[in-house]
Amino acid sequence: MNFRPPQVGYWRKPMATSLPLVFDPPRRAMPPRHFADLDEDSRSTAVADLGLPAFRGKQLANQYYGRLIADPQQMTDLPAAVREQVADALFPRLLDAVREIECDAGETRKMLWRAVDGTTFESVLMRYPDRNTVCISSQAGCGMACPFCATGQGGLNRNLSTAEILEQVRAAAVELRDRDHGRLSNIVFMGMGEPLANYNRVLGAVRRTVAAPPNGFGISARSVTVSTVGLAPAIRKLADERLNVTLALSLHAPDDELRDTLVPVNNRWNVSEALDAARYYADVTGRRVSIEYALIRDINDQPWRADLLGKRLHGALGPLAHVNVIPLNPTPGSEWDASPKAAEREFVRRVRARGVSCTVRDTRGREIAAACGQLAAEG
Repeated sequence: MNFRPPQVGYWRKPMATSLPLVFDPPRRAMPPRHFADLDEDSRSTAVADLGLPAFRGKQLANQYYGRLIADPQQMTDLPAAVREQVADALFPRLLDAVREIECDAGETRKMLWRAVDGTTFESVLMRYPDRNTVCISSQAGCGMACPFCATGQGGLNRNLSTAEILEQVRAAAVELRDRDHGRLSNIVFMGMGEPLANYNRVLGAVRRTVAAPPNGFGISARSVTVSTVGLAPAIRKLADERLNVTLALSLHAPDDELRDTLVPVNNRWNVSEALDAARYYADVTGRRVSIEYALIRDINDQPWRADLLGKRLHGALGPLAHVNVIPLNPTPGSEWDASPKAAEREFVRRVRARGVSCTVRDTRGREIAAACGQLAAEG
């Protein structure tokens, strides 16, 4: 088969020999240290360095993770005389909300953030009848170069710090609480960036997200999803952390010939290696793996590819796989489009016929460029 992708502006498929470069963002100074960057031991050290008694560390943690307060001037159990000192040392301002737009009668809301160095990125808050989910970014931009994704087409700016990631979570929790006494229940690392390419900072954010107050936000690990395009060694490493969060593998093609183009990291770790790592994750954690599949008209929606996808997943993961079919969301400059509904239904039917669970994702935020693959942080 001779596959030639449609032209998508300035994107081109990287050669396998150059692929490691996508893991290294341009060298930029990280933002100043923030309280949310620190684990429990580091917090104790930081508080001691300020000449404060040890119990102040727990007080600050209760304020940040429990009461969702990041301004020491509002921390009423902190002596007024030390609030400015604590603010300067541990609570520097990291993010400013530049623009907020919404759709779905206000149930979907996208936020554009600007960091202290001018870096921009986005997060999306989605309210459902049975849950409230925030989709957060782990990098500003993305170096994975997937041609159907606006973030990937824009390239990688830099990694986000643990605190910049957690501030997106805290902001969503504050909005839900203040708006209608709601509670944040789900977190998906499916915004801008490849989470496992920013492994240590994402791991810190996950740990403090799932830890019980005062050491974290207390979100159930089963309600946290970490997405990846298939960085196999990092998937195995995450499994060994035994955090038991949900793993989402962005597969998008069952065969290497096509996936080499749609997901260029496949040149480094092919379909078999990605699925082997996913199986390891499932075996270690006992969790079902979500397989993300953006369905693209006449590109990856052929019936034989549905059959092959079902066959490969049944063999690699069996009942521990669930396919999320995602109708392709439009991005600027791309000639690709979502598959017709009839093709979508047939694709789902064929995957299920192979004994693999498969559903079509309920897409939110398409009209405000807040859906999967649309985040570009323009503004």
